[in-house]
Amino acid sequence: MKLSFLLAQRQALLRQARLAHLAHAYDRLDDFARRVARARLRGEVHLQASAPESGNYHASLTALQGAQSVVEEHFTENDIIDLASVITDVTGQLELDLNFPIEELESRFQAPLRQQLEQAGVSIDDREDPTMDSTPKGSVDPTRREDHG
Repeated sequence: MKLSFLLAQRQALLRQARLAHLAHAYDRLDDFARRVARARLRGEVHLQASAPESGNYHASLTALQGAQSVVEEHFTENDIIDLASVITDVTGQLELDLNFPIEELESRFQAPLRQQLEQAGVSIDDREDPTMDSTPKGSVDPTRREDHG
């Protein structure tokens, strides 16, 4: 590969890298939003990114409504670090420190990314709705009883 070719492709490569970064953020937020929906999590949370210079060495997700144990049941420390990192990237807030209803994770953070990606010509692979029955068609749901009477 020649240097002149790379230089000629620079703008296109930068655009693709930006779109890949947005796609990664969208995918991670999609995962978090699905987990929130599946677990039917609700209530105000406080998300804070790590800021070692101010003595905060770990990202945190704190339940302001409901039980903290529920948050801890559904999100590991690494999940919270990942979530804070993605939302920091999405919002551009380097010192992330915000409150929001956890059920609005999708509408507040993921939906704007979807709009940016679609405006750039990226088609989003829609996945199955997490609130829908996930039993594959043609298979038997073991919790469903057939009425043979």
